[in-house]
Amino acid sequence: MPLQNRVLPTQEIVADPGRGLLMGNRGSLHGPDRRLGTTRWRSKAWICCVLDWKGIRRDPMPPGRWTALFFFDEAVALAAGHRPCHYCRRRDFLLYAGAWASGRGLSERPRAAELDAVLHHERVESRTRRQRTTVQDFSGLPDGAMVRFDGRPALVLDQQVLPWSWEGYGEGLRPPGLREVEVLTPPANLVVLQAGFAPLLHPSAHSQLR
Repeated sequence: MPLQNRVLPTQEIVADPGRGLLMGNRGSLHGPDRRLGTTRWRSKAWICCVLDWKGIRRDPMPPGRWTALFFFDEAVALAAGHRPCHYCRRRDFLLYAGAWASGRGLSERPRAAELDAVLHHERVESRTRRQRTTVQDFSGLPDGAMVRFDGRPALVLDQQVLPWSWEGYGEGLRPPGLREVEVLTPPANLVVLQAGFAPLLHPSAHSQLR
């Protein structure tokens, strides 16, 4: 029975045997029985990390410490409101923070805590604690953004939408007349993507372009 530690583009954390390219955490979310309670974060630092760090093997749910979360790829992690870890993914974090600064016209890269404060405001509704989404013009979305299309999450790539599942991305579609779409990726992460940050995408993404 898989643990409840797979993150969806909609921020939900589910039990699924699907495999991903990245891991991360939001603090300790599980109890002694290795089951999640109602809390979905203990920290505003929602990070995504490498799967293998110097060959160290860790318990994914050590008591009272942290809950390892797993992401299909970085587009999913960004959609869920995460950012690169500044420790195990230092280079990617600097590229991300640099794109954040460039996209906002800042003179220097912001610190991690500044990024987390903005992201947390944009990714979660304060009253309901549910994912905050936006409605935007499809033609202006950058590669790597994720939207809700035909009732399910989908990746935006080369002006196509690729339906997402744990089995991989589906065939790219160019829906005629598609204009406004519900965007899962928080605005801050859209700015980063628009400024040139290239997320780690699952191999199925590019193979499904038409």
